[in-house]
Amino acid sequence: MLAATAAGAPQRPGPGAPAARRGEYVFRLAGGCGCHTDYEHKGAFLAGGRAIQTPFGTVYGTNITPHAETGLGRWTEQDFVRAMTLGVGKDGKDLYPVFPYPAFTRMSPADLKDLWAYLKTVPPVRQANREHQLRPPFDVRLGVVPWKAMNFTPGSFRADPAQGAIVNRGAYIVQAIAHCGECHTPRTLTGALKGDLAYAGSVAGPEGQRAPNLTPDPATGIGEWSESDIASFLRSGNSPSGHLAEGLMGEMIDQGFAHASEADLAAVAAFLKRLAPIVNKVEKPRPKARP
Repeated sequence: MLAATAAGAPQRPGPGAPAARRGEYVFRLAGGCGCHTDYEHKGAFLAGGRAIQTPFGTVYGTNITPHAETGLGRWTEQDFVRAMTLGVGKDGKDLYPVFPYPAFTRMSPADLKDLWAYLKTVPPVRQANREHQLRPPFDVRLGVVPWKAMNFTPGSFRADPAQGAIVNRGAYIVQAIAHCGECHTPRTLTGALKGDLAYAGSVAGPEGQRAPNLTPDPATGIGEWSESDIASFLRSGNSPSGHLAEGLMGEMIDQGFAHASEADLAAVAAFLKRLAPIVNKVEKPRPKARP
């Protein structure tokens, strides 16, 4: 885990900072966009190739370095924003929702602009994207069109006037940039998020990993955690019970939240503690008994 205590906690760059620096901070809040780096096989940074296991088959992270032929080098800022907010690639094709544009659509125009500025500073890597290996009928991209019609509502984040600035900042980070619901919300058979179980955890999270209940239910969620417990966990990966975050959450912390400001971690904690508690014990399915 990245230690942030030696040189002090990271700070969120102010409006006067260079756009790319602000964009790098947004990039970190998004978890370092880990789906686009094949860490397991020591792949080049953001050059794609990472295998993402889903119930519908294997999707491979794409190359988002600024390489002109195999990455985003020929994309415009408008192309990038359209992909992030509408789920449409430069070629006009609908993107599979494994790419979490249902969350990214809520990002502010300023954060999207800054993120684009940062991605243009990443070293370009020539690495062709791999073809997804999806089972029929999910291998037919045209199927994304009706899926989006039923399950995707584009639009920017809207603050809750009943909450203060801190909670709304936390809501924006969780719902938009960090896309926490994409892992911590169970899905329907078609891959849509179950809205009535938002943030209540999933036994079938990305890459087959369990994602715990983030609601403040005292028995099955994080109801016994204080806001400072949550912020400390996001900084260090150490839970109040002494367990260390592993797998994708460990990566999300190491590449992402460990680089966030104390104020933003506190905001995330404040928002999570104000979610409606949902009883949902996330356990591995029991193996079926042999006949």
